[in-house]
Amino acid sequence: MEAGILTSAPALVRFSGIQKTYDGEHLVVKSLDLDIRKGEFITLLGPSGSGKTTTLMMLAGFEVPTRGEIYLADRPIKNVPPHKRDIGMVFQNYALFPHLTIAENIAFPLSVRSTSKAETQHRVSAALRMIKMETLAQRRPGQLSGGQQQRVALARALVFNPQLVLMDEPLGALDKRLREQMQLEIKQLHETMGITIVYVTHDQSEALTMSDRIAVFNDGIVQQIDRPDALYEHPVNSFVAHFIGENNVLKGTVETVDKQYCRVALAGGGAVTARAVNVSGAGASTSLSVRPERINIVPDGTSSDGTNRLPAKVQNTIYLGDHALAVLDVAGNAEFMVKVQPGAHDSLRPGETIFIDFRPEDCLALDPV
Repeated sequence: MEAGILTSAPALVRFSGIQKTYDGEHLVVKSLDLDIRKGEFITLLGPSGSGKTTTLMMLAGFEVPTRGEIYLADRPIKNVPPHKRDIGMVFQNYALFPHLTIAENIAFPLSVRSTSKAETQHRVSAALRMIKMETLAQRRPGQLSGGQQQRVALARALVFNPQLVLMDEPLGALDKRLREQMQLEIKQLHETMGITIVYVTHDQSEALTMSDRIAVFNDGIVQQIDRPDALYEHPVNSFVAHFIGENNVLKGTVETVDKQYCRVALAGGGAVTARAVNVSGAGASTSLSVRPERINIVPDGTSSDGTNRLPAKVQNTIYLGDHALAVLDVAGNAEFMVKVQPGAHDSLRPGETIFIDFRPEDCLALDPV
């Protein structure tokens, strides 16, 4: 879906001043103001306990906000029961009825809405075609694989044409290969049908693969919400930089700030120039973020003018098929990772000292961790 279409789309869901506490003292969701656009695929991403699932459950109607209001299509829904919100749900554990056939499971949301028999049959047939399971309609969930059961759960969530579909860790029980296949299938369904999907996961690679936008949660607060590429390239703080993708951290102190860049003295020795993204000024502590694929190994120690060059001691190398990782000790970080081409790691010997370099624009000065 084109970014321009999403940007201009109206908000289907609006969280306004939302707080949630279970014990009256600790806020699970501290302050949430978030618009979800009609037709977009938005992922709520964060570690366990960050507030993302609680946010989804409040939108579904299974939890009630302590403060604030949630709007669906400009209508406040805090007092609307779940079955009247016109929302489809897909859970990690599938939640299928074991005694019903696949066709009967898919038809269940239509039966509770008193849909006619002819219309139900038409919609169930269409849903079975959508998930390519027409020949399995009379089987029961226990006769299906995990991936097939999740497809049925997805069809059941879509069969009544809801204005919104919520997915809570729907692929968490699947193995890696099947999970990646289902990611593509769900994304394709989203693009084909134009439905609005709110997706919860703690898997950052899953979020990057599927989402139009990602809201990164931590400690009950949305740290940043943006497109996947923008989150990866332009994190606003150290938590987002570390949580999205692979990341190296170097600790240091800001020496000088000049417009968009700063000079940082590293805690483990040496100094580098970095983009001043989230620093408070000269003398402040900072954490530098550098992605493994943005770093070059320069065994002879020569670097282009303007690049940051640092000595590094080889710790280990890890072969990963399409690439390899060099594990280095750099300026006090003994787990500094550099991504290299397969074969290039063969010449690196544990204990030897080499040099690395990276451009100032690829090094982000962020809040200290």
